[in-house]
Amino acid sequence: MTAHLSASASPVIAPSPLVASQISKQRTKIVATIGPACSSMEGLRALIMAGVDVCRLNFSHGAHEDHLPVIERVRALNAELGTSVSLMADLQGPKLRVGVVPEGGVELIPGNTFSFTTHEQIGTAEMAYMTYQAFPKDVEAGDRILLDDGKLELEVISTNREDQVVAKIIHGGILTSKKGVNLPNTKVSLPSLTEKDAVDLEFALAHDVDWVALSFVRTAEDIHDLRQRITAAGKEARIIAKIEKPAAVENLEEILQVTDAVMVARGDLGVEIPLEKVPLVQKRIVRLALDYTRPVIIATQMMESMITSPGPTRAETTDVANAVLDGADALMLSAETSVGKYPTRVIEYMARIITSIEESSDSIYHRDRLLSPDSPTFVSDNVCFTAAKLTKDVDAAAVVTITKSGYTAFKISSFRNRAPIYVFTDHRPLMTQLSLVWGVECFYYDGFESTDQTISDIRDFLRDQGLVKPGQLIVNTGSMPMHARQRTNMLKVTVVEE
Repeated sequence: MTAHLSASASPVIAPSPLVASQISKQRTKIVATIGPACSSMEGLRALIMAGVDVCRLNFSHGAHEDHLPVIERVRALNAELGTSVSLMADLQGPKLRVGVVPEGGVELIPGNTFSFTTHEQIGTAEMAYMTYQAFPKDVEAGDRILLDDGKLELEVISTNREDQVVAKIIHGGILTSKKGVNLPNTKVSLPSLTEKDAVDLEFALAHDVDWVALSFVRTAEDIHDLRQRITAAGKEARIIAKIEKPAAVENLEEILQVTDAVMVARGDLGVEIPLEKVPLVQKRIVRLALDYTRPVIIATQMMESMITSPGPTRAETTDVANAVLDGADALMLSAETSVGKYPTRVIEYMARIITSIEESSDSIYHRDRLLSPDSPTFVSDNVCFTAAKLTKDVDAAAVVTITKSGYTAFKISSFRNRAPIYVFTDHRPLMTQLSLVWGVECFYYDGFESTDQTISDIRDFLRDQGLVKPGQLIVNTGSMPMHARQRTNMLKVTVVEE
Protein backbone atom coordinates (compact mmCIF):
# COMPACT_ATOMS: atom_id res chain seq x y z
CA MET A 1 0.00 0.00 0.00
CA THR A 2 1.17 3.55 -0.61
CA ALA A 3 0.08 6.93 0.63
CA HIS A 4 1.16 10.49 -0.02
CA LEU A 5 1.98 12.74 2.90
CA SER A 6 3.24 16.30 2.87
CA ALA A 7 5.00 18.15 5.65
CA SER A 8 2.69 21.17 5.78
CA ALA A 9 1.17 22.31 9.06
CA SER A 10 -1.93 20.28 8.17
CA PRO A 11 -0.54 17.25 6.35
CA VAL A 12 -2.26 16.46 3.08
CA ILE A 13 -2.97 12.74 2.95
CA ALA A 14 -4.20 10.99 -0.17
CA PRO A 15 -5.16 7.57 1.17
CA SER A 16 -5.38 4.55 -1.07
CA PRO A 17 -8.80 3.60 -2.47
CA LEU A 18 -8.15 0.23 -0.82
CA VAL A 19 -8.30 -0.29 2.91
CA ALA A 20 -5.27 -2.14 4.24
CA SER A 21 -7.23 -5.25 5.18
CA GLN A 22 -8.21 -5.89 1.57
CA ILE A 23 -4.70 -6.88 0.55
CA SER A 24 -2.75 -9.68 2.16
CA LYS A 25 -0.19 -8.31 4.62
CA GLN A 26 2.24 -11.19 4.96
CA ARG A 27 5.83 -10.16 5.72
CA THR A 28 7.36 -12.69 3.31
CA LYS A 29 6.78 -11.28 -0.17
CA ILE A 30 5.35 -13.11 -3.20
CA VAL A 31 6.82 -12.91 -6.71
CA ALA A 32 4.56 -13.97 -9.58
CA THR A 33 5.73 -14.68 -13.12
CA ILE A 34 3.42 -12.99 -15.60
CA GLY A 35 2.29 -14.85 -18.71
CA PRO A 36 -0.78 -15.55 -20.82
CA ALA A 37 -2.75 -16.94 -17.87
CA CYS A 38 -2.69 -13.70 -15.88
CA SER A 39 -1.43 -10.80 -18.05
CA SER A 40 -4.80 -9.10 -18.63
CA MET A 41 -5.80 -6.11 -16.53
CA GLU A 42 -8.33 -8.27 -14.70
CA GLY A 43 -5.82 -11.07 -14.18
CA LEU A 44 -3.18 -8.74 -12.77
CA ARG A 45 -5.67 -7.00 -10.51
CA ALA A 46 -6.71 -10.37 -9.10
CA LEU A 47 -3.07 -11.31 -8.42
CA ILE A 48 -2.36 -8.03 -6.65
CA MET A 49 -5.52 -8.29 -4.55
CA ALA A 50 -4.51 -11.84 -3.58
CA GLY A 51 -1.12 -10.64 -2.31
CA VAL A 52 1.45 -10.38 -5.14
CA ASP A 53 4.27 -7.93 -4.37
CA VAL A 54 6.52 -8.36 -7.42
CA CYS A 55 5.63 -9.11 -11.05
CA ARG A 56 8.34 -11.04 -12.89
CA LEU A 57 8.83 -10.54 -16.62
CA ASN A 58 10.56 -13.67 -17.92
CA PHE A 59 12.61 -12.71 -20.97
CA SER A 60 13.19 -16.37 -21.80
CA HIS A 61 9.65 -16.22 -23.16
CA GLY A 62 7.66 -13.57 -24.97
CA ALA A 63 8.64 -10.60 -27.10
CA HIS A 64 9.02 -7.02 -25.96
CA GLU A 65 5.56 -6.25 -27.32
CA ASP A 66 4.22 -8.90 -24.92
CA HIS A 67 5.98 -7.47 -21.87
CA LEU A 68 5.24 -3.78 -22.47
CA PRO A 69 1.46 -4.03 -21.85
CA VAL A 70 2.19 -5.84 -18.58
CA ILE A 71 4.47 -3.02 -17.43
CA GLU A 72 1.83 -0.45 -18.32
CA ARG A 73 -0.98 -2.39 -16.61
CA VAL A 74 0.96 -2.95 -13.39
CA ARG A 75 1.72 0.76 -13.17
CA ALA A 76 -1.90 1.65 -13.89
CA LEU A 77 -3.05 -0.74 -11.17
CA ASN A 78 -0.54 0.71 -8.70
CA ALA A 79 -2.06 4.13 -9.35
CA GLU A 80 -5.61 2.81 -9.09
CA LEU A 81 -5.16 0.62 -6.03
CA GLY A 82 -2.55 2.63 -4.17
CA THR A 83 -0.11 -0.28 -4.24
CA SER A 84 3.63 -0.39 -4.95
CA VAL A 85 3.92 -3.66 -6.86
CA SER A 86 7.45 -4.03 -8.20
CA LEU A 87 8.61 -5.05 -11.70
CA MET A 88 11.42 -7.58 -12.16
CA ALA A 89 13.08 -8.21 -15.53
CA ASP A 90 14.54 -11.73 -15.52
CA LEU A 91 17.18 -12.02 -18.26
CA GLN A 92 17.54 -15.38 -19.98
CA GLY A 93 21.32 -15.64 -19.80
CA PRO A 94 23.39 -18.18 -21.75
CA LYS A 95 20.73 -20.88 -21.82
CA LEU A 96 22.12 -23.76 -23.86
CA ARG A 97 19.75 -25.79 -26.01
CA VAL A 98 19.72 -28.51 -28.62
CA GLY A 99 18.12 -27.75 -31.96
CA VAL A 100 15.06 -29.12 -33.68
CA VAL A 101 14.43 -32.88 -33.94
CA PRO A 102 11.61 -34.66 -35.78
CA GLU A 103 8.12 -34.25 -34.31
CA GLY A 104 7.58 -36.66 -31.45
CA GLY A 105 11.28 -36.66 -30.57
CA VAL A 106 14.08 -39.18 -30.99
CA GLU A 107 15.01 -41.95 -28.58
CA LEU A 108 18.43 -41.98 -26.97
CA ILE A 109 19.33 -45.54 -25.97
CA PRO A 110 21.69 -46.12 -23.01
CA GLY A 111 25.11 -47.37 -24.10
CA ASN A 112 24.88 -45.87 -27.59
CA THR A 113 26.95 -42.92 -28.72
CA PHE A 114 25.40 -39.57 -29.58
CA SER A 115 27.05 -36.60 -31.28
CA PHE A 116 26.54 -32.86 -30.99
CA THR A 117 27.35 -30.54 -33.87
CA THR A 118 27.58 -26.76 -34.04
CA HIS A 119 26.21 -26.82 -37.60
CA GLU A 120 22.47 -26.21 -37.61
CA GLN A 121 20.49 -29.20 -38.85
CA ILE A 122 17.51 -31.40 -38.02
CA GLY A 123 18.47 -33.89 -35.33
CA THR A 124 18.36 -37.68 -35.44
CA ALA A 125 18.74 -40.53 -32.95
CA GLU A 126 22.53 -40.23 -33.51
CA MET A 127 23.16 -36.45 -33.65
CA ALA A 128 21.68 -33.09 -32.64
CA TYR A 129 22.52 -29.45 -33.25
CA MET A 130 23.95 -27.60 -30.24
CA THR A 131 23.30 -23.84 -30.12
CA TYR A 132 26.42 -23.29 -28.01
CA GLN A 133 29.11 -22.67 -30.64
CA ALA A 134 32.08 -22.93 -28.25
CA PHE A 135 30.87 -26.29 -26.94
CA PRO A 136 33.60 -28.39 -28.64
CA LYS A 137 36.31 -26.05 -27.30
CA ASP A 138 35.05 -25.94 -23.71
CA VAL A 139 34.26 -29.60 -22.92
CA GLU A 140 36.69 -32.33 -21.96
CA ALA A 141 36.41 -36.12 -22.05
CA GLY A 142 34.49 -37.26 -18.98
CA ASP A 143 32.34 -34.12 -18.68
CA ARG A 144 28.64 -34.74 -18.03
CA ILE A 145 25.96 -33.47 -20.41
CA LEU A 146 22.44 -33.19 -19.00
CA LEU A 147 19.45 -32.66 -21.29
CA ASP A 148 15.87 -31.67 -20.53
CA ASP A 149 16.43 -30.68 -16.86
CA GLY A 150 18.59 -33.74 -16.24
CA LYS A 151 16.13 -36.33 -17.54
CA LEU A 152 18.76 -37.49 -20.05
CA GLU A 153 22.44 -37.88 -19.13
CA LEU A 154 25.46 -38.32 -21.39
CA GLU A 155 29.23 -38.37 -20.87
CA VAL A 156 31.73 -36.79 -23.27
CA ILE A 157 33.94 -39.35 -25.04
CA SER A 158 35.81 -37.00 -27.36
CA THR A 159 35.77 -33.57 -28.99
CA ASN A 160 37.45 -32.35 -32.17
CA ARG A 161 37.75 -28.85 -30.64
CA GLU A 162 36.02 -27.37 -33.68
CA ASP A 163 32.48 -28.44 -34.42
CA GLN A 164 31.67 -31.86 -32.98
CA VAL A 165 31.46 -33.66 -29.65
CA VAL A 166 30.88 -37.39 -29.25
CA ALA A 167 29.23 -38.65 -26.06
CA LYS A 168 28.04 -41.89 -24.51
CA ILE A 169 24.37 -42.11 -23.46
CA ILE A 170 24.21 -42.93 -19.73
CA HIS A 171 20.52 -42.41 -19.03
CA GLY A 172 18.38 -42.40 -22.15
CA GLY A 173 14.85 -41.47 -23.12
CA ILE A 174 13.00 -39.31 -25.62
CA LEU A 175 14.71 -36.09 -26.70
CA THR A 176 12.39 -33.47 -28.16
CA SER A 177 13.16 -30.15 -29.86
CA LYS A 178 14.96 -27.24 -28.21
CA LYS A 179 15.47 -28.86 -24.82
CA GLY A 180 17.85 -27.21 -22.38
CA VAL A 181 21.42 -28.38 -21.83
CA ASN A 182 23.32 -28.28 -18.53
CA LEU A 183 27.07 -28.81 -18.22
CA PRO A 184 27.81 -29.13 -14.47
CA ASN A 185 31.51 -30.06 -14.94
CA THR A 186 32.32 -27.65 -17.77
CA LYS A 187 33.67 -24.12 -17.47
CA VAL A 188 31.44 -22.43 -20.01
CA SER A 189 33.18 -19.57 -21.80
CA LEU A 190 29.97 -17.72 -22.62
CA PRO A 191 29.40 -14.48 -20.68
CA SER A 192 26.51 -14.42 -18.21
CA LEU A 193 25.00 -11.51 -20.15
CA THR A 194 24.47 -12.46 -23.80
CA GLU A 195 23.71 -10.32 -26.86
CA LYS A 196 20.03 -11.14 -26.43
CA ASP A 197 20.23 -10.11 -22.78
CA ALA A 198 21.79 -6.78 -23.74
CA VAL A 199 18.85 -6.01 -26.02
CA ASP A 200 16.35 -7.13 -23.37
CA LEU A 201 18.18 -5.10 -20.72
CA GLU A 202 18.00 -1.97 -22.85
CA PHE A 203 14.25 -2.46 -23.20
CA ALA A 204 13.75 -3.15 -19.49
CA LEU A 205 15.78 -0.13 -18.40
CA ALA A 206 14.01 2.12 -20.90
CA HIS A 207 10.80 1.24 -19.07
CA ASP A 208 12.32 1.69 -15.60
CA VAL A 209 11.95 -1.77 -14.13
CA ASP A 210 12.83 -1.99 -10.46
CA TRP A 211 14.93 -5.17 -10.44
CA VAL A 212 17.04 -6.99 -13.04
CA ALA A 213 17.68 -10.68 -12.42
CA LEU A 214 20.90 -11.98 -13.99
CA SER A 215 20.87 -15.67 -14.90
CA PHE A 216 23.77 -18.13 -14.58
CA VAL A 217 25.96 -15.81 -12.52
CA ARG A 218 29.37 -17.32 -11.82
CA THR A 219 31.50 -14.56 -10.31
CA ALA A 220 31.25 -11.07 -8.85
CA GLU A 221 32.57 -9.76 -12.17
CA ASP A 222 29.25 -10.73 -13.82
CA ILE A 223 27.49 -8.38 -11.40
CA HIS A 224 30.01 -5.58 -12.01
CA ASP A 225 29.40 -5.82 -15.75
CA LEU A 226 25.64 -5.53 -15.35
CA ARG A 227 26.00 -2.70 -12.83
CA GLN A 228 28.14 -0.71 -15.27
CA ARG A 229 25.50 -1.12 -17.98
CA ILE A 230 22.72 0.05 -15.68
CA THR A 231 24.76 3.05 -14.51
CA ALA A 232 25.72 3.96 -18.08
CA ALA A 233 22.03 4.01 -18.97
CA GLY A 234 21.42 6.46 -16.12
CA LYS A 235 19.02 4.09 -14.37
CA GLU A 236 18.55 2.92 -10.78
CA ALA A 237 17.45 -0.69 -11.23
CA ARG A 238 18.80 -3.04 -8.57
CA ILE A 239 20.38 -6.42 -9.34
CA ILE A 240 19.34 -9.94 -8.38
CA ALA A 241 22.05 -12.58 -8.80
CA LYS A 242 20.48 -15.93 -9.68
CA ILE A 243 22.41 -18.71 -7.96
CA GLU A 244 22.11 -21.72 -10.27
CA LYS A 245 25.69 -22.72 -11.13
CA PRO A 246 28.26 -24.58 -8.99
CA ALA A 247 30.65 -21.68 -9.55
CA ALA A 248 28.12 -19.26 -8.04
CA VAL A 249 27.82 -21.44 -4.95
CA GLU A 250 31.62 -21.51 -4.63
CA ASN A 251 31.86 -17.72 -5.07
CA LEU A 252 28.73 -16.92 -3.06
CA GLU A 253 30.24 -14.50 -0.54
CA GLU A 254 32.06 -12.50 -3.24
CA ILE A 255 28.80 -12.27 -5.20
CA LEU A 256 26.85 -11.21 -2.12
CA GLN A 257 29.26 -8.35 -1.53
CA VAL A 258 28.38 -6.71 -4.85
CA THR A 259 24.81 -7.73 -5.71
CA ASP A 260 21.63 -6.16 -4.31
CA ALA A 261 19.72 -9.44 -3.89
CA VAL A 262 20.00 -13.15 -4.71
CA MET A 263 17.66 -15.82 -6.00
CA VAL A 264 17.97 -19.51 -5.17
CA ALA A 265 17.08 -20.70 -8.69
CA ARG A 266 16.50 -24.33 -7.82
CA GLY A 267 15.59 -25.45 -11.35
CA ASP A 268 19.00 -25.28 -12.96
CA LEU A 269 20.78 -25.46 -9.59
CA GLY A 270 19.18 -28.85 -8.95
CA VAL A 271 20.52 -30.09 -12.27
CA GLU A 272 23.98 -28.57 -11.96
CA ILE A 273 24.63 -29.95 -8.46
CA PRO A 274 23.41 -33.25 -6.91
CA LEU A 275 19.76 -32.98 -5.91
CA GLU A 276 20.45 -34.07 -2.35
CA LYS A 277 22.73 -31.04 -1.85
CA VAL A 278 20.12 -28.45 -2.85
CA PRO A 279 18.33 -28.18 0.55
CA LEU A 280 21.49 -27.36 2.50
CA VAL A 281 22.77 -25.05 -0.25
CA GLN A 282 19.43 -23.23 -0.11
CA LYS A 283 19.72 -22.80 3.66
CA ARG A 284 23.30 -21.58 3.37
CA ILE A 285 22.37 -19.00 0.72
CA VAL A 286 19.52 -17.67 2.88
CA ARG A 287 21.73 -17.47 5.97
CA LEU A 288 24.54 -15.64 4.20
CA ALA A 289 22.12 -13.33 2.39
CA LEU A 290 20.75 -12.24 5.76
CA ASP A 291 24.30 -11.72 7.05
CA TYR A 292 25.08 -9.50 4.05
CA THR A 293 21.70 -7.68 4.21
CA ARG A 294 20.69 -8.94 0.79
CA PRO A 295 17.06 -9.91 0.06
CA VAL A 296 16.82 -13.58 -0.96
CA ILE A 297 14.18 -15.20 -3.18
CA ILE A 298 13.40 -18.93 -3.22
CA ALA A 299 12.27 -20.03 -6.67
CA THR A 300 11.21 -23.01 -8.79
CA GLN A 301 8.62 -25.74 -8.30
CA MET A 302 7.26 -24.25 -5.08
CA MET A 303 3.68 -25.15 -5.96
CA GLU A 304 4.14 -26.74 -9.37
CA SER A 305 1.25 -29.17 -9.06
CA MET A 306 -1.08 -26.15 -9.18
CA ILE A 307 -0.24 -25.62 -12.83
CA THR A 308 -3.05 -28.11 -13.37
CA SER A 309 -4.43 -28.85 -9.89
CA PRO A 310 -6.69 -26.54 -7.83
CA GLY A 311 -4.65 -27.15 -4.68
CA PRO A 312 -1.02 -27.79 -3.64
CA THR A 313 0.40 -31.07 -2.42
CA ARG A 314 1.34 -31.53 1.23
CA ALA A 315 5.00 -31.58 0.22
CA GLU A 316 4.66 -28.23 -1.60
CA THR A 317 2.91 -26.74 1.41
CA THR A 318 5.81 -27.85 3.59
CA ASP A 319 8.35 -26.49 1.09
CA VAL A 320 6.74 -23.05 1.20
CA ALA A 321 6.55 -23.16 5.00
CA ASN A 322 10.21 -24.19 5.33
CA ALA A 323 11.34 -21.34 3.08
CA VAL A 324 9.50 -18.91 5.35
CA LEU A 325 11.03 -20.54 8.44
CA ASP A 326 14.50 -20.30 6.88
CA GLY A 327 14.04 -16.54 6.56
CA ALA A 328 13.51 -15.95 2.83
CA ASP A 329 12.46 -12.44 1.83
CA ALA A 330 10.30 -13.66 -1.04
CA LEU A 331 8.94 -16.80 -2.67
CA MET A 332 8.56 -17.03 -6.42
CA LEU A 333 6.02 -18.74 -8.64
CA SER A 334 6.82 -19.47 -12.28
CA ALA A 335 4.58 -21.56 -14.55
CA GLU A 336 2.02 -21.74 -11.73
CA THR A 337 0.95 -18.16 -12.50
CA SER A 338 2.26 -17.57 -16.03
CA VAL A 339 0.53 -20.50 -17.78
CA GLY A 340 -1.25 -22.38 -14.98
CA LYS A 341 -4.98 -22.98 -14.72
CA TYR A 342 -5.30 -21.31 -11.30
CA PRO A 343 -3.01 -18.24 -11.16
CA THR A 344 -5.00 -16.34 -8.52
CA ARG A 345 -5.79 -19.41 -6.46
CA VAL A 346 -2.11 -20.35 -6.15
CA ILE A 347 -1.31 -16.87 -4.79
CA GLU A 348 -4.13 -17.22 -2.27
CA TYR A 349 -2.79 -20.60 -1.11
CA MET A 350 0.77 -19.28 -0.83
CA ALA A 351 -0.38 -16.23 1.14
CA ARG A 352 -2.35 -18.47 3.52
CA ILE A 353 0.65 -20.70 4.18
CA ILE A 354 2.98 -17.74 4.71
CA THR A 355 0.55 -16.01 7.07
CA SER A 356 0.01 -19.19 9.09
CA ILE A 357 3.75 -19.67 9.64
CA GLU A 358 4.38 -16.00 10.43
CA GLU A 359 1.58 -15.98 13.00
CA SER A 360 2.55 -19.29 14.60
CA SER A 361 6.35 -19.36 14.73
CA ASP A 362 8.67 -17.20 16.82
CA SER A 363 11.82 -18.64 15.27
CA ILE A 364 11.77 -16.42 12.18
CA TYR A 365 11.91 -13.19 14.20
CA HIS A 366 14.67 -11.14 15.85
CA ARG A 367 17.76 -12.66 14.26
CA ASP A 368 20.84 -11.39 16.07
CA ARG A 369 24.28 -11.35 14.51
CA LEU A 370 27.64 -9.72 15.02
CA LEU A 371 28.34 -6.41 13.31
CA SER A 372 31.80 -5.60 12.02
CA PRO A 373 33.52 -2.61 13.71
CA ASP A 374 35.63 -2.29 10.55
CA SER A 375 32.59 -1.57 8.39
CA PRO A 376 32.16 2.06 7.24
CA THR A 377 28.46 1.67 8.15
CA PHE A 378 29.14 0.27 11.64
CA VAL A 379 27.47 3.15 13.51
CA SER A 380 24.32 3.25 11.39
CA ASP A 381 24.18 -0.58 11.41
CA ASN A 382 24.22 -0.47 15.20
CA VAL A 383 21.41 2.09 15.26
CA CYS A 384 19.35 -0.23 13.02
CA PHE A 385 20.13 -3.26 15.18
CA THR A 386 19.27 -1.34 18.33
CA ALA A 387 16.00 -0.17 16.76
CA ALA A 388 15.04 -3.76 16.00
CA LYS A 389 15.97 -4.95 19.49
CA LEU A 390 14.26 -2.00 21.17
CA THR A 391 11.07 -2.65 19.23
CA LYS A 392 10.98 -6.12 20.77
CA ASP A 393 12.00 -5.01 24.27
CA VAL A 394 9.35 -2.28 24.59
CA ASP A 395 6.73 -4.16 22.55
CA ALA A 396 6.46 -1.31 20.04
CA ALA A 397 3.66 -1.38 17.46
CA ALA A 398 6.00 -0.44 14.62
CA VAL A 399 9.49 0.62 13.66
CA VAL A 400 9.64 3.62 11.33
CA THR A 401 12.55 4.60 9.14
CA ILE A 402 13.00 7.68 7.00
CA THR A 403 15.33 6.99 4.09
CA LYS A 404 16.49 8.21 0.70
CA SER A 405 18.71 5.32 -0.38
CA GLY A 406 16.76 2.51 1.29
CA TYR A 407 19.81 1.26 3.19
CA THR A 408 18.12 1.55 6.59
CA ALA A 409 15.06 -0.33 5.35
CA PHE A 410 17.18 -3.21 4.04
CA LYS A 411 19.22 -3.33 7.23
CA ILE A 412 16.31 -3.26 9.69
CA SER A 413 14.48 -5.87 7.62
CA SER A 414 17.47 -8.20 7.84
CA PHE A 415 17.07 -8.36 11.63
CA ARG A 416 13.54 -9.74 11.07
CA ASN A 417 11.54 -7.51 13.37
CA ARG A 418 8.19 -8.91 14.51
CA ALA A 419 6.66 -5.41 14.43
CA PRO A 420 5.84 -3.93 11.00
CA ILE A 421 8.53 -1.84 9.30
CA TYR A 422 7.10 1.37 7.85
CA VAL A 423 9.40 3.21 5.48
CA PHE A 424 8.90 6.84 4.46
CA THR A 425 10.75 8.31 1.49
CA ASP A 426 10.50 11.03 -1.13
CA HIS A 427 12.32 8.84 -3.67
CA ARG A 428 9.53 7.23 -5.68
CA PRO A 429 11.59 4.45 -7.36
CA LEU A 430 12.51 3.19 -3.90
CA MET A 431 8.85 2.58 -3.07
CA THR A 432 8.48 -0.19 -5.62
CA GLN A 433 12.00 -1.54 -5.15
CA LEU A 434 11.28 -2.17 -1.47
CA SER A 435 8.27 -4.32 -2.31
CA LEU A 436 10.71 -7.23 -2.57
CA VAL A 437 12.07 -6.72 0.95
CA TRP A 438 10.75 -8.73 3.91
CA GLY A 439 8.35 -6.98 6.26
CA VAL A 440 8.59 -3.54 4.65
CA GLU A 441 5.67 -1.28 3.75
CA CYS A 442 6.59 1.97 2.04
CA PHE A 443 4.92 5.39 1.96
CA TYR A 444 5.69 8.61 0.12
CA TYR A 445 6.65 11.60 2.26
CA ASP A 446 8.17 14.78 0.89
CA GLY A 447 8.79 16.95 3.93
CA PHE A 448 12.13 16.57 5.70
CA GLU A 449 12.78 20.00 7.16
CA SER A 450 12.27 19.33 10.87
CA THR A 451 12.91 16.04 12.67
CA ASP A 452 10.23 16.66 15.30
CA GLN A 453 7.64 17.74 12.71
CA THR A 454 8.38 14.75 10.52
CA ILE A 455 8.06 12.29 13.40
CA SER A 456 4.81 13.96 14.41
CA ASP A 457 3.45 13.86 10.84
CA ILE A 458 4.27 10.19 10.44
CA ARG A 459 2.89 9.21 13.86
CA ASP A 460 -0.41 10.94 13.12
CA PHE A 461 -0.60 9.46 9.65
CA LEU A 462 -0.08 5.91 10.88
CA ARG A 463 -2.71 6.44 13.58
CA ASP A 464 -5.22 7.87 11.13
CA GLN A 465 -4.65 4.95 8.75
CA GLY A 466 -5.35 2.51 11.58
CA LEU A 467 -1.83 1.06 11.45
CA VAL A 468 -1.08 2.02 15.07
CA LYS A 469 -3.38 2.84 18.00
CA PRO A 470 -3.32 5.57 20.66
CA GLY A 471 -1.12 4.61 23.57
CA GLN A 472 1.15 2.33 21.51
CA LEU A 473 4.86 2.97 21.02
CA ILE A 474 6.70 3.64 17.77
CA VAL A 475 10.46 3.30 17.36
CA ASN A 476 11.73 5.95 14.91
CA THR A 477 15.07 5.97 13.07
CA GLY A 478 16.53 8.59 10.77
CA SER A 479 19.44 10.98 10.39
CA MET A 480 20.05 14.37 11.99
CA PRO A 481 20.18 17.02 10.79
CA MET A 482 17.42 15.72 8.51
CA HIS A 483 18.09 18.03 5.57
CA ALA A 484 21.71 16.77 5.33
CA ARG A 485 20.54 13.26 4.34
CA GLN A 486 23.41 11.52 6.11
CA ARG A 487 23.60 7.94 7.34
CA THR A 488 21.18 6.86 10.05
CA ASN A 489 22.30 8.25 13.41
CA MET A 490 19.05 8.91 15.31
CA LEU A 491 16.79 6.69 17.41
CA LYS A 492 13.66 7.91 19.16
CA VAL A 493 10.66 6.29 20.86
CA THR A 494 7.33 8.09 20.57
CA VAL A 495 3.89 7.44 22.03
CA VAL A 496 0.88 7.47 19.70
CA GLU A 497 -1.43 10.24 20.88
CA GLU A 498 -5.19 10.44 20.59
